[in-house]
Amino acid sequence: MAFSGFALTVLLLQLSMASRARPCADQERSSLLRFVAGLSRDGGLAMSWRSHGTAGCCSWEGIACDGDGMVVEVSLPGRGLQGPVSPALGDLAGLQRLNLSRNSLSGELPLEKLLSSSRGLVAIDVSFNRLEGELRELTPSSATRGWPLQVLNISSNLFTGEIPSATWKVMNSLVALNASNNSFHGWMPSSFCISSPSFAVLDLSNNRFSGRIPAGLGNCSELRVLKAGHNNLSGALPDELFNASSLEYISFPNNGLYGKLDGSRMTNLRNLAYLDLGGNMLNGKIPDSIGELRRLEVLHLDHNDMSGELPSALSNCTNLITIDLRNNYFSGELTWVNFSTLINLKTLDLLFNNFSGTIPESIYSCRNLNALRLADNKLHGQLSPRIANLKSLIFLSASFNNFTNITNALHVLKDCKELAVLIIGSNFKDEAMPEDETIDGFQNLQYLSLSRCSLSGKIPLWLSKLKNLEMLLLHNNQLTGPIPVWIRSLKFLFHVDMSENNLTGEIPKDLMEMPMLTTENTATELDRRVFLLLIYRGASLEYRVATAFPKMLNFGRNNLTGMIPKEISQLKSLAILNFSSNRLSGEIPLQLHSLTNLQVLDLSNNHLTGAIPMELNNLHFLAAFNVSNNDLEGPIPAGVQFSTFTSSSFRGNPKLCGGVVDRPCDSAKAHHASTPSREQTHRRIAFVIAFGAFFGVGVLYDQMVLSKYFG
Repeated sequence: MAFSGFALTVLLLQLSMASRARPCADQERSSLLRFVAGLSRDGGLAMSWRSHGTAGCCSWEGIACDGDGMVVEVSLPGRGLQGPVSPALGDLAGLQRLNLSRNSLSGELPLEKLLSSSRGLVAIDVSFNRLEGELRELTPSSATRGWPLQVLNISSNLFTGEIPSATWKVMNSLVALNASNNSFHGWMPSSFCISSPSFAVLDLSNNRFSGRIPAGLGNCSELRVLKAGHNNLSGALPDELFNASSLEYISFPNNGLYGKLDGSRMTNLRNLAYLDLGGNMLNGKIPDSIGELRRLEVLHLDHNDMSGELPSALSNCTNLITIDLRNNYFSGELTWVNFSTLINLKTLDLLFNNFSGTIPESIYSCRNLNALRLADNKLHGQLSPRIANLKSLIFLSASFNNFTNITNALHVLKDCKELAVLIIGSNFKDEAMPEDETIDGFQNLQYLSLSRCSLSGKIPLWLSKLKNLEMLLLHNNQLTGPIPVWIRSLKFLFHVDMSENNLTGEIPKDLMEMPMLTTENTATELDRRVFLLLIYRGASLEYRVATAFPKMLNFGRNNLTGMIPKEISQLKSLAILNFSSNRLSGEIPLQLHSLTNLQVLDLSNNHLTGAIPMELNNLHFLAAFNVSNNDLEGPIPAGVQFSTFTSSSFRGNPKLCGGVVDRPCDSAKAHHASTPSREQTHRRIAFVIAFGAFFGVGVLYDQMVLSKYFG
């Protein structure tokens, strides 16, 4: 009678449960207990095993046995284990699969013991631990012509030294090796395919391998995945590599590879789906033959020295999802490529090239496009209304080009409902900032940059409608008028740069009520999809991760007047504060000492007076401080924090004294003796009141002193 699918499943489950319940041999049990006993921390594993009492080890957590009670699998990933991998595991003669990944195991890996004793071991995974040392040369035992190991994953550990080539010659069943994220050095091993005809996956990325890519890898007829990025490899791609026609995934980013892509040989890789050669020194053009790679989904050629026009044949790669060509010397018009055939395209990154002409209309047919980056090219013209067809567009960066008509741009872009990042600065030169209140939409916009456009006009009211806005960059324009009071209504806004404009008026107290800056929480909640491509180029800063964007207020180089409000103490989570090069007056508010997360404070080039508050020594994270070119006086705080700042932070204040400016404060003692500080005055008042209360007499204190400090 034939089994139904369900009946067969039930039978297999029952057999499996029976095998797990069968008692294991004493030697098997002893080997497992010795393994646990050797750990410095077992994560409660020993207690878990003991809880099964006299039951066989086949019922223990992480242990599986065959029908004869032989342990065939030890699987304890992420179990909090610390200490060495005991050679006792090698005494499990029937062991087939060993998974100790994502723990904190240390010491050397007893690979030879495991392989020589457990003759059936086919898979070892010890990734994401702290194992160290070198892999020793392995030789086959006299009883066998090799080991049956198929999968070896030793990635994300602390292994060093060279990978011995003879080791792989005795592994005639090896299919996959992952040794990434270690500190291996020397030449890449190439003998995998000599004895392992089924070898398919090799990952050596994030190590210190040097030399050329071995030509012998071209003999791996079954090789599908080849990854060796982030090493020190050099030379050209070997011609022989293109003989490995089964390759689906090639990744060599961030090495020192050079030369041109051989178009005639590239056609052999018809199964290729992923090609990453970014961060090398490749030159020349993208060959026309790339159009024959019909299965290609991801193309990374970024950060090279490639040039020329894009081949029209690129439009034949209809499965492309990602095209990343940034930081090269590509030129010509984008209209050479018919993007309308690339219906699966999600990311097109052409940052930092020399493309010219207009944005081709065919791009607007890529309805799945999430991210489009055209910044730092030589494109011109106006944005087409057809851009609204990009219903999935989340990220658009087109800054540093020659686009015109900002009003039109904003009106057509507002219909991109999913748009979260809009970077179109350094265009629209000398145009007026649109104040049209019909500019609405942008309901998902989180990042907006209209900087470096020399835009005139005022900060428009329509910005107040961007309720999800988190970062606003309007710097390097010619905007006038006051800082708008509605800024506090943007409850997610935490990063503001309006520097280098012509803003006037006083600093509004509403600025001190921005919700994201008054919270005690310094973390920012950013959508990682949105900021995946985002690069913010500040003063020698480049932020590539979402968590790197600081909470910031930058209003430097404007015409702001008045005093810095004392309410500034409310901005508890602020990291950068810049009011430099304005016309601010009054004293530096001592309330600034409440901003304990402050890292940068620039108040230079104003008309500030009085002393630098000693309380600023409490700003333990302060890394940059500048109060130069004011009218400050008195001693510079002498705490540990201020001792790290150079004299340039204080120059242009001749009344300041202290070791930093090489001006002793002795000459100021007479002045300070005749003019008591605020703290000294408090003490004197307290003393006089106490003196009078003690003797029961009234005391008439100098009304002028009282009025000076309390009036």
